[in-house]
Amino acid sequence: MKKIILISVFLFSIISIAQESKLVSQISVSGEGKIKVAPDKVVINFGIETNGKEAIDVKKLNDDATDKVLKFIKKFGIPITDLQTTQVSLNRTYDYDKKKYNFQALQSITITLKDVSKYDSLMIGLVDNGINTITNVVFESSKIEQYKSEARKLAITEAKHKAEDYVSVLGQKVGKAIIINDTILPTIYPQTLYKTMAISSDVAYDKQTIALGEIEVSSNVTVSFFLE
Repeated sequence: MKKIILISVFLFSIISIAQESKLVSQISVSGEGKIKVAPDKVVINFGIETNGKEAIDVKKLNDDATDKVLKFIKKFGIPITDLQTTQVSLNRTYDYDKKKYNFQALQSITITLKDVSKYDSLMIGLVDNGINTITNVVFESSKIEQYKSEARKLAITEAKHKAEDYVSVLGQKVGKAIIINDTILPTIYPQTLYKTMAISSDVAYDKQTIALGEIEVSSNVTVSFFLE
């Protein structure tokens, strides 16, 4: 009798599981949202490098040059909150040809310029006042989070439209979303050709021009919908 009861319970469990695991009609599609916007600010990383035989002399030369640059930046009107010293170094190097030591001092500074129309005049002034290395120049947007949100919405909209295209020929309708998977894509920022280059004093920066380009903000999603 107990065996019969156990078998009955077992069969009932199998039937229940089978009913619960009943296939649900659904569709999974991908969608992409992409926005291109003009940059409205530029982040510039540059340095003042000095070399010499004596550490104290090299450091003094570097400090004097940095002071001149910082005074120009202040006069240019860049807020202190948009200016930061990112590296200070004093290194001893060995010249194997001349068999003697030299010293190299470097100060790196990062500026955020929130008016890209002043970019050329700022760069000319920085070079004229003593900078001799530009490490990186990146054009950015102050509204990047807003554009990321818009790109995500576009990606979801495209996914839904794609699902509707597929099921329309089947006489079905797209129902509620079941699962949404988001793929994080890197934002593509335009960069200038200044990246990692040294500057000589005879470069004619009064004739330098730039192409701002566009910032590309993308979002990819995969969405599963119920089918009705």
